[in-house]
Amino acid sequence: MAKPPRPGASRGKKKGPLKGTGGHSRKALEGKGPTPKAEDRGWHVAGKRKAAAERYAAAGGKGRPGAKPAGAGGNRPPKAKSGDDTETVTGRNSVLEALRAKIPATSFYIAQRVEMDDRVKEMLSIATHRGIPVLEVTRPELDRMAGFDGVHQGVALKVPPYEYAHPQDLLEAVVERGGVPLFVALDGVTDPRNLGAIIRSTAAFGGDAVIIPQRRSAGVNSAAWKTSAGAAARVPVAIAPNLTSTLKEFKKQGVFVLGLDGGGDVSLPALELADRPVVIVVGSEGKGLSRLVTETCDQVVSIPISAATESLNAGIAASVALYQVATLRAAQE
Repeated sequence: MAKPPRPGASRGKKKGPLKGTGGHSRKALEGKGPTPKAEDRGWHVAGKRKAAAERYAAAGGKGRPGAKPAGAGGNRPPKAKSGDDTETVTGRNSVLEALRAKIPATSFYIAQRVEMDDRVKEMLSIATHRGIPVLEVTRPELDRMAGFDGVHQGVALKVPPYEYAHPQDLLEAVVERGGVPLFVALDGVTDPRNLGAIIRSTAAFGGDAVIIPQRRSAGVNSAAWKTSAGAAARVPVAIAPNLTSTLKEFKKQGVFVLGLDGGGDVSLPALELADRPVVIVVGSEGKGLSRLVTETCDQVVSIPISAATESLNAGIAASVALYQVATLRAAQE
């Protein structure tokens, strides 16, 4: 006698032919074939390297299979150059000085319904005479070109990247024309507005050039152009591959290296520097002069200031020193 089914159980009934296994067991015995190479497996590190190399090669590089991508310890591919590497000079004085200096500008922008003063009229005249495209744009567009804290005064000028000189070439040029060199060298000044202010002061007090180190220094960009009020078109700026070495070479050629530092043991007014070549070295407001530069200076001097003020920023310190030297030189003429 058949046992009754237990509660909850059901007897399956065949309602037709069932599909076969399709040879699952046979395929299992055959395996999955040879193991792909590591570089052909997308999830593997080697596969990711290969994919990165192929993308780099497709973009115009010379990647090789298995090469490490940038950031993975391999050779970093060169950074792609932007399509527009020009600088934007803004402000009426800066733009006018750049045009007067015949800097090879690529385009001149003027705001719609701008107030036409003598400077704007001269800009338009120079731009038209030199064949520089004159483009009328909206003020919001000029605001964007000038940047967050830029003041354009209704005009802007596109200029190529600044061409730096070599310090030795500038020194030789001053000596050849019979001048007494007066240079300013910057040590660790990274604010382009300070650089622009120093360029402006150098022009105002008869300085010949400004020297900046190749590393850890502000460059002549749109902010420096603006702060210099156009003086960047008249005062050359040179790049020193190594500032300490450049100062040592200047010393060999009879240039007095004067460092400015709040801890200097000599007060600036006590120096007599009117009749000799001078390079004034200015450090950053926070750290001052670096150790190697300090050791290279012939004299480190301080500027007398009120005890209530901790220090002067680089632009003001350079201006005071330049004024001192210019005053002494004027008294001897």
